[in-house]
Amino acid sequence: MRDARQLLADSARVVAMTGAGISAESGVPTFRGDGGLWRNYRPEDLATIGAFRRDPETVWEWYAWRRSFLATCEPNDGHRALARFFLQRGTAGLVTQNVDGLHTRAARDAAGEGAPHAALPVEMHGAIARDRCNDCGTRAEAEPLGDSLPRCATCGGLRRPDVVLFGEMLDPVVLDRAQSMAERADLCLVIGTSAVVYPAAAIPLATLHAGGRIIEVNTEDTALTGVAAVALRGPAGVVLPELLG
Repeated sequence: MRDARQLLADSARVVAMTGAGISAESGVPTFRGDGGLWRNYRPEDLATIGAFRRDPETVWEWYAWRRSFLATCEPNDGHRALARFFLQRGTAGLVTQNVDGLHTRAARDAAGEGAPHAALPVEMHGAIARDRCNDCGTRAEAEPLGDSLPRCATCGGLRRPDVVLFGEMLDPVVLDRAQSMAERADLCLVIGTSAVVYPAAAIPLATLHAGGRIIEVNTEDTALTGVAAVALRGPAGVVLPELLG
């Protein structure tokens, strides 16, 4: 921890990338974990663009269930520590693979009435609390699922949750922004992710290849442990307040 805090103090531009591990402490089940079952389906069978095209009703029901579940979850001390850090430092920024919106909620809680732009995450895989038209791409606030599937107010196309489904490419604008942030940073905090899902897993490597360092915060070793300057073991909600405090 002493070495990690010194690295943090010596760094001018810090970027953080988070994965499912940080939100698991808030009760959000990891995508591939034991809590990922819904009815008789696997998430991997529902969260695909093919499933949405074949059976949008069932996919919508699943996402409506996920939304209602996530509404009961609260940001934990790890989310809050990152929000306070980036509001104070305002350097580089936060990138997340999570779609649960907990980083955004933590940023707004920390900022009060202010605009928390510095602490708002770049959401690489989208946000489950938003809708997006499957035809024209127009985004809108989520609405409760009614008797019929939601339609786009702009073109009349079928709306869907604003998340990246299996079989889809990440938004190149979002990916470029995250990549640019990582390349400009001299330190990357990698938190609660196995670092195996690309292209998100390439974000910390962009900092490393640009001459920066990596601090890993996880409960176990990952593919990045060997190249991290420091690897801190423990839950993010415990480690991050001490590291960033």
